Amino acid sequence: MTSDSPLLDVQGITYAMQGRTLLAPVSLQLNAGDFLLLTGPSGSGKSTLLKILASLLAPTAGQIRFEKRDIATIKAELYRQQVSYCFQTPQLFGETVYDNLALPWQIRQQKPSREALVTSLESVHLEAEMLDKQVEQLSGGEKQRVGLLRNLQFLPKVLLLDEVTSALDEENKTVVQQLIQQRVQEQQLAVVWISHDPDEIQHAENVLRLTAPERGESHESA
Repeated sequence: MTSDSPLLDVQGITYAMQGRTLLAPVSLQLNAGDFLLLTGPSGSGKSTLLKILASLLAPTAGQIRFEKRDIATIKAELYRQQVSYCFQTPQLFGETVYDNLALPWQIRQQKPSREALVTSLESVHLEAEMLDKQVEQLSGGEKQRVGLLRNLQFLPKVLLLDEVTSALDEENKTVVQQLIQQRVQEQQLAVVWISHDPDEIQHAENVLRLTAPERGESHESA
């Protein structure tokens, strides 16, 4: 994953709160088209790392550079359009699925066509009628897919996925995996994906395994 000019360059990132280390030092480099699977036991700091990469948390130590720039020098809203974080439990907005899928367009002062949003829903096995469904009526798996699609309305350069298939059955999990892999291969999307799924871990070419801070530092293996 190394490169003379990585897309995302993470060096010695740590995070501590109230004197307790929640993330042991982590370094990694991510290039366009890279797919990195992030795993490790509970408490090893996987979600913390993703939130730091997404600029939702500030690291206690270390540096993150995006396209050669320290992310501290980049406006947060601009950075987060390029490095996008998808929560395991999606934080949906407004009243309907349409409100959520239209939000990225509205932020950019654009209006999406309903046809485009329906096509987006169908790509993850959701029916066209879902567009007008109330968010509180969605199942956990439907919420995960809508949250993911919201992040994909405008493709970022780096997508950070926090166990986004944990509430899905095997069929829909495969659909989401194939959708992400397609974006990686065809559009050079870079992905960091948290997973505990043994099959996903086994088939991933690049795996970063975190260990709990009290048991030592993180390490990378393939």
